Amino acid sequence: MSLSPGRRKASRPGEDRPGEGRRILLGISAGIAAYKSAQLARLLKQAGHEVRVVMTEGAQAFITPLTLQALTGEAVRTSLLDPEAEAGMGHIELARWAELILVAPATADLMARLAHGHADDLLTTLCLASDAEKVMAPAMNQAMWRQPATVRNARRLAEDGWRLLGPDSGDQACGDVGPGRMLEPEAILAALDDTPGDAAGLTVVITAGPTREPLDPVRYLSNHSSGKMGFALAAAAATLGARVLLISGPVALPTPAGVERHDVESAREMHDAAHRLAQGCHLFIGCAAVADYRAETPAEHKMKKREGEHTLTLRLVKNPDIIASIAAREDRPYVVGFAAETRDLEAYARDKLARKGLDMVVANDVSRAGLGFGADDNAALLVWREAGATDQRTLPPQPKSQLAMAVVRQAIDRLRAAPPS
Repeated sequence: MSLSPGRRKASRPGEDRPGEGRRILLGISAGIAAYKSAQLARLLKQAGHEVRVVMTEGAQAFITPLTLQALTGEAVRTSLLDPEAEAGMGHIELARWAELILVAPATADLMARLAHGHADDLLTTLCLASDAEKVMAPAMNQAMWRQPATVRNARRLAEDGWRLLGPDSGDQACGDVGPGRMLEPEAILAALDDTPGDAAGLTVVITAGPTREPLDPVRYLSNHSSGKMGFALAAAAATLGARVLLISGPVALPTPAGVERHDVESAREMHDAAHRLAQGCHLFIGCAAVADYRAETPAEHKMKKREGEHTLTLRLVKNPDIIASIAAREDRPYVVGFAAETRDLEAYARDKLARKGLDMVVANDVSRAGLGFGADDNAALLVWREAGATDQRTLPPQPKSQLAMAVVRQAIDRLRAAPPS
C-alpha cells in the first residue's frame, strides 16, 4: 500500500479520512543506527503522516525520547509497565491506532524476539497485538547479518508477513565493511511508497554474481562481480510482491527475504538453470557477469610450473550466451540485460539491445570511481524498445538498493505495457 499522502488510506471504523497520511508507529531498537530514526520521523511527518514513537530500553542509550517527541509532537512510549499509560490498556489502544508499524532500526536481537513470538517489552507486545501492516529496516554488524540464525529469523519474519527493507552494504560504525547498514531515511521513505502488490502474480528470474570457469582443480577464470546489484534486484522484486527465483554465482551474500535461491558455479550451469527456471516466468533479468570463455579442457590435476618456460598457453572456447538464448525462446519472457561498459555507454547499450534481441538494457559505466563492481552505489542508463522505436532514461548515482527498485519498477511497467507476444 502506497504511503503517498494524496491517496486514501485505511481509517478507523466509521471514519473517513480522504487525502490524509497514515497513522505510523515508529519502533526504535538498540542500535547505533537509531540516530537515523530522528531524520526518518521528520521525513514521515513532512510527508503528512501521523507518527508515534515507541523505543526499547536500549534505544534510549543512543537517542533520547525528548528528541523524538520534539520531532513528532507526540509523547514517546518506552515502557510496557507504565502505570499511567496502562490505566486504560494503553498498549492495546496504541496497537489499534497504528495502520503501519515501522521498526527502524531492527537489531538482530529484536528480529530474533519477533521471529519467535516474544512479547517481553512494549515494542514486541505492540507488534503481536496489532493487525497493522508491518515493516522493518534491519541494522547490525555484517557478521551478525550473515549468521545462519539471523538468516532463519529474517526468512521466518517474511513468512509471517513482515516486509524487510534492506539492509544496505558499506562502511559500518564498528569499522567493518559489508551488509548490515540500515537504509538511509530517504530510501526507507521511498521504499514505503512502493506498493507491495505491484508485482503480485509475476514470476521473476534473476541471474547475479560472477561465474567460475575451472582451469584445473585449484584455479579458475572469473571476474570482480560481487553480486550486490543482482541481489538488490531480487530483494526489490520480492518487496513488490513477485515470486523471485535468483540464480547466483559464487558470492558471499545472504539470500534476500522471500527469494528462492539457486547456486551455480560455471556459465554452463547458469545457462541450464536459467532455461529450466525461465519456463513460465514473466520477467528475466540477466545481471550476472558471465565469463565469455572457458578452458576447452580443464586439467585433471594442478598445473605445475615448468623450468625454463616463461609463458603458459590456454585454449579457450566460447560459453553459451545466456541472455540471448533466453530472448530467442518461443515462450520468451520480457528480457532485461545488463551491460558493464567503460566507454560509449549509450552506443553499446543500443547495440546490445538490438544484437541480442532484448527488451531492455541496463548499462553501467564501471570505470567511474565508487560505482559498479564491488561498490555500494551505482548509476545506470536504461534503454528499451517501445512501439517499434527505443526510449531511454538515466538513473543518477545512488545506493544499489534504490537503483534496483527503480530498474525493477521500470521493467514491470514496460512489461505490463508491452503487447502480448
